[in-house]
Amino acid sequence: MHMLARAVEARMHYAWIVAGATFLCVLISAGVRAAPGVLVVPLEQAFGWDRATISVALAVGLLLYGLVGPFAAALALRIGVRRTLLLGLAGMAVAVGLSALMTKPWHLLLTWGVLVGLGSGTVALSLGASIVNRWFVEGRGLVMGLLSASMALGQLIFLPSLAALAAAHGWQPVGWVVAGVLAAVLPVAWLLIPEHPRDVGLRARGAERDVPVAPVRGNPILVAFEALAVGSKSRDFWLLAGSFFVCGLSTNGLIGTHLVAACFDHGIAEVRAASLLALIGVFNLVGTTLSGWLSDRWDNRWLLFWYYGLRGLSLFILPYSDFSFYGLALFAVFYGLDWLATVPPTMRLTSDIFGKEMGPVMFGWLMAAHQVGSAVAASGAGFLRTATDRYLESFLIAGLACVLTALMVLAIGRRPTAARPLPA
Repeated sequence: MHMLARAVEARMHYAWIVAGATFLCVLISAGVRAAPGVLVVPLEQAFGWDRATISVALAVGLLLYGLVGPFAAALALRIGVRRTLLLGLAGMAVAVGLSALMTKPWHLLLTWGVLVGLGSGTVALSLGASIVNRWFVEGRGLVMGLLSASMALGQLIFLPSLAALAAAHGWQPVGWVVAGVLAAVLPVAWLLIPEHPRDVGLRARGAERDVPVAPVRGNPILVAFEALAVGSKSRDFWLLAGSFFVCGLSTNGLIGTHLVAACFDHGIAEVRAASLLALIGVFNLVGTTLSGWLSDRWDNRWLLFWYYGLRGLSLFILPYSDFSFYGLALFAVFYGLDWLATVPPTMRLTSDIFGKEMGPVMFGWLMAAHQVGSAVAASGAGFLRTATDRYLESFLIAGLACVLTALMVLAIGRRPTAARPLPA
C-alpha cells in the first residue's frame, strides 16, 4: 500500500484514492439500505404479509442504521477505520445472503431489519466523516458532499436493476446478488484505505504538518455515550438533532421506503417506480455535490433553511400531482436536488461547533436522530396506509415538518459553544 501511495502521489494526492474507495463503500452500503423499497410489494404478494408488518421490519433497519453510527465512529477510534469498515461490509453480506431463506416475518425482521441495519449503520457517513477528517484539510466540504451524494447514487445503481430482478425472478435473487456485490467490495476497502496518511508516509491534503491523533483507549460504547453527554448540554446539538430527525422522516423513511409502493397504488409498475427513485438519485448527485461546495463558502444555516423549505414544498405538491408522468418527473427533479443536500452543511456545522475529533462521533448521534425520524415515517406511513388506504396524510405531515424545520435551523450557532476534547 505504501508503494501504491507513492506511485499515485506523483500525479495526485493519495487522499483522492481513499475518497474514491470510501465513496464506493458508502455507495454500496446505501444501495443495500435502499433495496428493501423494491421488496415491499413482492413480499406482500409472495407471503400475504400486510404492508404494516413489512414496514415495521424495515423501520427497525432504518432505526438501527442510525443508532449504530456513533458507536461505529467510536469503534473506529478504538480499532481503526479500516477494520470497522470491513466488519460492517462483511456483516451485511452475511445478513443479506441469509435473507434469501426467509419464510416468516421475524426472518425479515432479523435479516433486513436488525443485521442489515447494524451493518449499514457501520458503513455510513459518520465513518466516512472520520476518514475525510483524517485525509482532507482543503476541500473537506466538497468531499463530504460527494460522499453524501454516493448514498443517492447507490439507489440509482441498485434500485432499477433489483426491481427488474424481483419482477422477473422473485424476491430471493435480490439477496444473492446484493450479498455478492458486498463480498466483491471487501478487497477494495482492505487494499486502498490506509488507517492514516502517515501510515503511507503522507500528510492530509492541504495540511502544513502532520498532526498525530492519540488513539482512544476506552470502551467505544462509553466514548460514544460520553460524547452524547457533552452534546446533550448544548442547545445547538438539539437543534441539529431535531433538524436531522425531520431530514430522515422526509427522505429515507417516507420517500425511500414508500414511494415505490405509493406509485404501485396508482397503477405504476414497480420497475418504473424504482426508476423514478433512481432519477431522484441522479439529481441528488448534482444537488448534494453542489451543496458540499457551497458549504465551504456560504452560511450553512441559510443553506439548510432553503433546503428544508423547498423540500417541504415538494412534499405538499406530490400527492396532488395525480402521479402523472410529468408530475412525478417534476417532483423527481425538484426533490432530487434536495434529497441529501442537508448533509454537508449539517456536518460542517457539527465540526465547527464540537471540533474536528469529536465531530464524527457527534455526527453519529445526529445520524441516529436522522434514522429515528426515518423509522417513525417508515412505520407510521405503513400504518396510515393500512388504516386509510392512502398516503396523503403522510406526505402532508412530512411537508409541514420540513417547513417548520426551515425556521428552526436559523437559530443554530447563534450562541457560542466551545468545542470540547473527545473523552479519553
